[in-house]
Amino acid sequence: MVQACLVCSRVHNGSLTAQAARADMDKTDKPSPSAKKHVRLQERRGSNVSLMLDMSSLGSVEPIQPVCTPRDITLKVLRTFSHVLRREELQERAQSLTQLQDEFSKIPPNFVSPEELEIPGRASKDRYKTILPNPESRVCLRRAGNQEEDSYINANYITGYAGRPREYIATQGPMLNTVTDFWEMVWQEEAPLIVMITKLQERKEKCVHYWPEKEGTYGPFTICVQGVSECVEYVVRDLSIQFEGECRQVKHILFPSWPDQQTPESAKPLLHLVAKVEEILQAAASPGPIVVHCSAGIGRTGCFIATRMGCQQLKNKGEVDILGIVCRLRIDRWVLRARCSSEGPAGCQAGEEGCGRDMGMGITRGHGDNF
Repeated sequence: MVQACLVCSRVHNGSLTAQAARADMDKTDKPSPSAKKHVRLQERRGSNVSLMLDMSSLGSVEPIQPVCTPRDITLKVLRTFSHVLRREELQERAQSLTQLQDEFSKIPPNFVSPEELEIPGRASKDRYKTILPNPESRVCLRRAGNQEEDSYINANYITGYAGRPREYIATQGPMLNTVTDFWEMVWQEEAPLIVMITKLQERKEKCVHYWPEKEGTYGPFTICVQGVSECVEYVVRDLSIQFEGECRQVKHILFPSWPDQQTPESAKPLLHLVAKVEEILQAAASPGPIVVHCSAGIGRTGCFIATRMGCQQLKNKGEVDILGIVCRLRIDRWVLRARCSSEGPAGCQAGEEGCGRDMGMGITRGHGDNF
């Protein structure tokens, strides 16, 4: 019995050993998971030969052309639109404004969306939410240092006649929280003249009273009124602005003769304003830009700048490109957003919601003799 059990035990152990050996062999022959993945990946991709590319033929492929964005198309139109008018043609246009209206309606707006100006606290410094400065030409206040929110002001540099860079600054009417910023800009840019083409109130506030009756302090700036001269169409103030021991002279013209939501009955007041600006600039010591504002800084502001540029062009060349002037202005700031009308000196009455501006081209009704 004992011998029989021993024999059975040896047989059983032998069978277990044999099973273990076979298991080891199976384990050795069985591929690893990574090897399986590798085989499947290789089978799926194909052979190595199929992954080889012949790059020698790519030299004849045409280069990829850049994609034009809507802004690129707008800027191209604004840079190329032009229609030069001789003196006699200009006078004819003043009698029939249909062609001017058609031309104006085709000018793209160059609208600025809020996403293009993601500056902390910006919205509190904008008088109108939809009237924003073009990012490429906006004025930045440098004294603020590296704080982007402190450098913001709703203002743009405007290129002048014959491509003179930064001849103007077009800006909105100051608000209570932007008066100091306004005077900082005037000081920073060494502006010799401020042209204000709005009343303080026109059914609602259009601009705050940002200058003193005699003397006032606005942040670090002290403003003094040294003289006032009034005429029927405008008021001229002689101002001094002091900062850190330095004092500069600045002229301020208030032109309230532009009716709210209307066009002026005559072009003469606007042309007289242009002539007064020329007179002041001839005696100005500072080379800085002219600061121009109405309420939003696009309607009457744009009209004044366009009128002065047209007068300069007509005087120097005997011709004027009204379409080209407006287009160039819109490259720098979204000015003269308007619809045309047969009323008024320029034949163009603005239909701007929010700022309710009237726009005129005094050039068309002023005629050549007034330039």
